[in-house]
Amino acid sequence: MTEKDKTLKIENSEISNKEFKAEEAELLLPIETILSAGMHIGTRIKTKDLEPFIYRVRPDGLFVLDIKQTDERIRTAAKFISHIDPERMVVVSARIYGRVPVQKFCEVTRTVPVIGRFPPGLFSNPLYSGHRDPYLVMVTDPNADRQAIKEASSMGIPVIAFVDTDNSLANVDLIIPVNNKGRRSLATVYWLLARQVSREKGEIPQDDDLTVSIDDFETKPLEVTATSSDEE
Repeated sequence: MTEKDKTLKIENSEISNKEFKAEEAELLLPIETILSAGMHIGTRIKTKDLEPFIYRVRPDGLFVLDIKQTDERIRTAAKFISHIDPERMVVVSARIYGRVPVQKFCEVTRTVPVIGRFPPGLFSNPLYSGHRDPYLVMVTDPNADRQAIKEASSMGIPVIAFVDTDNSLANVDLIIPVNNKGRRSLATVYWLLARQVSREKGEIPQDDDLTVSIDDFETKPLEVTATSSDEE
């Protein structure tokens, strides 16, 4: 087998455990859980903004995100979120697969969910009946949740965003590079961030888990069927 063939064999097996063996002890989740959730799998589109967060490109053209950087950004975001009044943090998702994870995240962290279509003026119009004045906004996908980012930016509100390889970082203050389209990926990353926030706030021990599981954070097929389409 040539060196090229060996390389392709490794690439075809996603990311080999051997490549991350030395780092696995430092990650918030076992590497097998991360890989099975597809958190590292990006799209076939790469924006210039995301180049520093891409680990490699697979033979099928899909870009692979750097898991280590995802882990580091989750830790950073959790520290920041832990110092914010939960009632003044809004978490947004127009994407179907992000709605259940957002709801569960907000239940655990006692933050405010905004799922489905983002109402124009929610942040920027004080006369709007459901007006919110958050200290922090977090979005599931900058493409789908662009109205929320636009309004947060206009009001000087910091934005945390889960970003995929096809996203722009415009008006985003802190990014978490991750597959933000996959059902299991979104369930896993929202669960992981909720657990880390709870640990940072001292609500659970550093080596303990949430009482709810990743499965509880995942959108079920029937829930997708009941919703006609993403509101992007």
